[in-house]
Amino acid sequence: MPTPLNSTVEVKRQAPTPYSFSRPYWEGTREKKILVQYCPRSGQYQFYPRPVSIATGHRDLEWREVSGAGEIFSYTITRRAREPFRGHEPFIVATVTLDVGVNLLANIVECDEDQIRIGMKVEPYWLPLPNGMHLLMFKPKR
Repeated sequence: MPTPLNSTVEVKRQAPTPYSFSRPYWEGTREKKILVQYCPRSGQYQFYPRPVSIATGHRDLEWREVSGAGEIFSYTITRRAREPFRGHEPFIVATVTLDVGVNLLANIVECDEDQIRIGMKVEPYWLPLPNGMHLLMFKPKR
């Protein structure tokens, strides 16, 4: 019988201090929007935010809102953790591939150990942070 999973939503988190080039991403989370950088020269999205395009090296990046729909590319069930996650084990950390082709590393919530699988469709779950921003997590698509 699988071990029931805990949720990391109970973990106290501090809001990040964004870099100038990641500020649009974090500001978008205030409205629960996922903004991803897009390189118009290459036609490629990129995540995590960077000051230049990973495809061309140019700075003419755009920010585009994406749906957040995606699927599990890879995952691990964390059974031993350091602070501040100690005591909240086990929990799932996954690489999620968004429909626009970028990968994000995030916690998976509202998902039991026997449910999780590669290719599982997921949708955004927004965890409020103390300053009005939100941390992007994912949950199984219902």
